[in-house]
Amino acid sequence: MALAFGFLYAASAFAHVFPQNQEPGAGVSVASPAQVKITFDGPLEPAFTTLTVTDATGKQVNTAKSSVDASQPAIATVALPVLPAGHYTVHWAAVADDGHRTHGDYSFDVK
Repeated sequence: MALAFGFLYAASAFAHVFPQNQEPGAGVSVASPAQVKITFDGPLEPAFTTLTVTDATGKQVNTAKSSVDASQPAIATVALPVLPAGHYTVHWAAVADDGHRTHGDYSFDVK
């Protein structure tokens, strides 16, 4: 019974996608980036995967919609305008190609 539960748990754990690399990275201080790019550990469902970027007041700063690269379905990006110095938070919601949703956020600073 425990072995069967272990297999079920492992299968469900692989159904979720999580960030493997973020550009700009969490906690870094950078010049204004042209985009945010997150590489996940599995393919994404483009219609339900989003990236938004907010400033220190909570105002969304990206006007472009995020997208998933058709040739690399584990990569989501969103273009950014030139950002003034300040603190920014990336909010991401990712849906795996099997329908499981994960979400999170991280921050970076523009110098």
